[in-house]
Amino acid sequence: MSDINGKRIAIVTGSALGLGYELARQLIEQDWLVAGVDFNAERQSELAKEFPSDSYRAFVGDVSDETFVKDSVARIAELGHIDLLINNAGQPSFKTPTGYEAADVDKCLKGLKGMILWSVETLQATGEKDVKIANVMSTAATRGNANESVYCATKWGEKGYTTSLQAAYKGTSVKIVGLYPGGIDTAFYRDSHDYVSEEKQHTFMDPADVARVMLFNLVNDANLTVSDLQIERNS
Repeated sequence: MSDINGKRIAIVTGSALGLGYELARQLIEQDWLVAGVDFNAERQSELAKEFPSDSYRAFVGDVSDETFVKDSVARIAELGHIDLLINNAGQPSFKTPTGYEAADVDKCLKGLKGMILWSVETLQATGEKDVKIANVMSTAATRGNANESVYCATKWGEKGYTTSLQAAYKGTSVKIVGLYPGGIDTAFYRDSHDYVSEEKQHTFMDPADVARVMLFNLVNDANLTVSDLQIERNS
């Protein structure tokens, strides 16, 4: 579907850095208009300068803040039909099972809450028609990992939400995709060097490669939808 200036419109949450940045950048290369969402105001200001104004619109706020989500989606919908939502934003907390506190739980739950809020508002804004929602989770949504109990719990919750949406919209023009990448070499692990060393982190997948594989499956002209995609590094 064609929107503002002939461009299709995508929302990418967590667009400032890492995988989210690569998803936004590569969509822009494919002539999409990206509404990038992130709490990092400084980085969003940089991206607004890096990309043309008809290719990137920056939205600064907490993805789990309902008022922010409603206002942002309303503004984006004024530009045209929203074709793609990529729920990518999330924060980890990796600790021993007894090391978790309430603040860690709240931190991990922001991703799940944001996924739900952005999905609901986007579905309403599009009239539940002709939109693809891609939920970026983790292989932690497919198994239990030591020292990731709360993180896994929220990712399993995200998977449950995703599969429920898939069931609800089966056979319609609303397409729901679950994306399950393994470790990616980004600043995602910056506060967890006791758990994931920098040396180990640098053996993880390149975010540009992961984004390329995701978008190859998400954005194409084939009359099909890849409903679930798990991405693992070779070694």
